[in-house]
Amino acid sequence: MRSDKIKKGLERAGNRALLYATGISRAQMRKPFIGVATSFNDIIPGHIGMRRLERFIERGICSGGGVPFFFGVPGICDGVAMGHPGMKYSLASRELIADCVETVVRAHCFDGLVCLTNCDKITPGMLMAIFRLNIPAIVVTAGPMLSGRYKGRRLSLVRDTFEALARLKKGEISQDEMNCLEMEACPGAGSCQGLYTANSMACLTEAMGMSLPGCATAVAVSAKKERIAHASGERVVQLVRQNILPRTIVKKTAIENAVIVDMAMGGSTNTILHLSAIAHELGIKLTLDTFDKISRHVPHIVNLRPGGEYFMEDLDAVGGISAVFKRLKDKLHNVTTISGKYVTQLGVGAQVFDEDVIRRLNNPYHIEGGIAVLKGNLAPDGAVVKQAAVSKKMQHFSGHARCFNSEEEAMRAILENKIKRSQVIVIRYEGPKGGPGMREMLSPTAAVIGMGLGESVALITDGRFSGGTRGPCIGHVSPEAAVGGPLAIVKDGDQIIIDIPNRKLELKLSQKELKERQAKWKAPHPKVKEGYLSRYAKLVSQANEGAIFK
Repeated sequence: MRSDKIKKGLERAGNRALLYATGISRAQMRKPFIGVATSFNDIIPGHIGMRRLERFIERGICSGGGVPFFFGVPGICDGVAMGHPGMKYSLASRELIADCVETVVRAHCFDGLVCLTNCDKITPGMLMAIFRLNIPAIVVTAGPMLSGRYKGRRLSLVRDTFEALARLKKGEISQDEMNCLEMEACPGAGSCQGLYTANSMACLTEAMGMSLPGCATAVAVSAKKERIAHASGERVVQLVRQNILPRTIVKKTAIENAVIVDMAMGGSTNTILHLSAIAHELGIKLTLDTFDKISRHVPHIVNLRPGGEYFMEDLDAVGGISAVFKRLKDKLHNVTTISGKYVTQLGVGAQVFDEDVIRRLNNPYHIEGGIAVLKGNLAPDGAVVKQAAVSKKMQHFSGHARCFNSEEEAMRAILENKIKRSQVIVIRYEGPKGGPGMREMLSPTAAVIGMGLGESVALITDGRFSGGTRGPCIGHVSPEAAVGGPLAIVKDGDQIIIDIPNRKLELKLSQKELKERQAKWKAPHPKVKEGYLSRYAKLVSQANEGAIFK
């Protein structure tokens, strides 16, 4: 066993003494040592229920014949960090998480690993560590939140709080109603209720085969989730005994399966960043063109919030990811999963209990997948849009630029009614290096929807969007403004052309004018000059490469 390095041989007497100090017995010293990386904390709703899941994972490991060792991993709540400088740390925390897990596991020579995770950057960070370490491992995502309730209707975080803010500003709802929405939208533990980034990544983790069947959609407060946690603890010990490694389970075909499921479900645009970073750890080249090629051939068959009206609890009730496998059986690679079963086995054994929540391929919500990749002189290396959440009217759009050099500037203008119809809001210097940290723009995008401008205004940024964003919002513009990308030279009044079906994002300027403006451009001073974010800005790559460290 890998743990023999710290517990066998005369020279390890001191090591054993310290291990015995933790309370383990001589009999346990002969068993596999299983690390459990948990991102439990008291401030992220998706994580506050993890203490109970930790108990079930612990029981499972012990039942399977292993010895569990828990250690903590940092986590950030994107919703709480939204709309202020705290969001700069969100994407940046992904690399910290991967490094934390790698450090603890390698230092203590664990035989296997369980990652208990849930929210946006934490799940991909743990997956990056798993593939870097390549020891037997399994992921337990802690599950989605139940929908809220108010006056007989179901509530979700984004639509009923972030977007409601602008409706309050317009006088469409009262302060009392806003107060009620704040209290009722998020009724308890779990990741936010729609197919936002946390739940998107949970679904893709199961789709690539690294979680047990049902894990992605089982709600946080359910006994079903606890049973999955227990089974995961037992399963990881089996993986250790059989020496089944993550890189054996997840190869290029499994990553492609995750992309296929992502396009069919209309997941968050952040999945492109995260799947690219995960593929990088595996030594797999995953380009934006791959995402777009798959999107062209995989229809959008699951329509959860923010674009649709269904919730994660609905997806779970009708069969979960295995039921999605059933629909996609002719498009998926038949590869094995961490459960020991092949994708086709999981799909064949599933039932689809509602023909509208998971539609057939010949009756999709949209004939193409959820995400599109745009290119043009404004985004030579690409930009992304959640096309499944864009209305038919806004698939083609031409407007005049209104430029802002920060999210805060744009947010003030939106709430002060300074944005007019047929404008394209440009938010720049918010990319991986320029932010630094590539902040999510949920506050301004939700405000645009709430102000009733979703059918007449577009938004473009080198930052990124929450999975809860809907409407014509184009992010990840690469190269970013801070490194001299074309977004840096856009001026108020410039005409911008967005053509999603034809994958075009163009600034209507002559090549001569573009070159003249770029020659005059000067790099801005760094926004952050010390601490982790300063180091992050020096190491991070562009969004089209997954915002990885180089």
